[in-house]
Amino acid sequence: MIKTFTVDGQQMAYQDFGQGPVIVFGHSYLWDSQMWLPQVEVLSRSYRCIVPDLWAHGLSQAAPYNMTNLRDYGAHILALMDYLGVEEFSIVGLSVGGMWGAEVVSLAPQRVNSLVLMDTFVGLEPEITNRKYFAMLETISLSQMVPEAIIQTVAPLFFSKSVREENPRLIEQFERRLAGIHGQDAAEIARVGRMVFGRRDMIDEIETFQLPVLIAVGQEDVPRPVLESYLMNDCIVGSELVEIPNAGHISNLEQPEYVTETLSRFLAKVYA
Repeated sequence: MIKTFTVDGQQMAYQDFGQGPVIVFGHSYLWDSQMWLPQVEVLSRSYRCIVPDLWAHGLSQAAPYNMTNLRDYGAHILALMDYLGVEEFSIVGLSVGGMWGAEVVSLAPQRVNSLVLMDTFVGLEPEITNRKYFAMLETISLSQMVPEAIIQTVAPLFFSKSVREENPRLIEQFERRLAGIHGQDAAEIARVGRMVFGRRDMIDEIETFQLPVLIAVGQEDVPRPVLESYLMNDCIVGSELVEIPNAGHISNLEQPEYVTETLSRFLAKVYA
């Protein structure tokens, strides 16, 4: 069941399943909370799983006017936790979910029990991809849609090379989702995208993290190459790194059982 919470005048949609220690899930850019259903179906038997829709994604409204970066969004997640009466929680974030998850740890380290950084990178976006993504976002804003050429360029970046043979429905559904973005929704998604790809550099800051951290990455992740995960692993003392076989950027949907088992094992240690 979708619930809503108002922060800075805008409604954030979220789902809330199960009981027990709280796990907050962050989905990828251009996806929504439904992305995590395979994992939540299992983990909600032992944990309370809270899954918000990023601003301008799913059923959440556009980002508040005064939001300018992912640190602001981290503050919105903390406001949601306050609203729900949740003092402590863990974060499982994929892609932008991991980026804002690190911001939440930075803002309130005493409240976060553990952090999972999946298919993400909390350093600066490399300059060459930054320019490419910002050009795409400008096109989406001006045309108020996602042009077919961008869909055909972007969609394959989210999956392993064999996805069209092994799981064609997954990429086809994603392509249809992108094609269905129109009007002001497209402009607002692009605005959030600029915050994602224009994020601040947290590499030095994560060296100070003092909590259990799992870093997981699809072995075929193109937007967030495996080497970026190794860099974060080197920065965070005591962090664990797992490579997910036969998976690209949306590794939790290409290898749902593997990812669910990996998360279950990590969280069991955190809450032993």
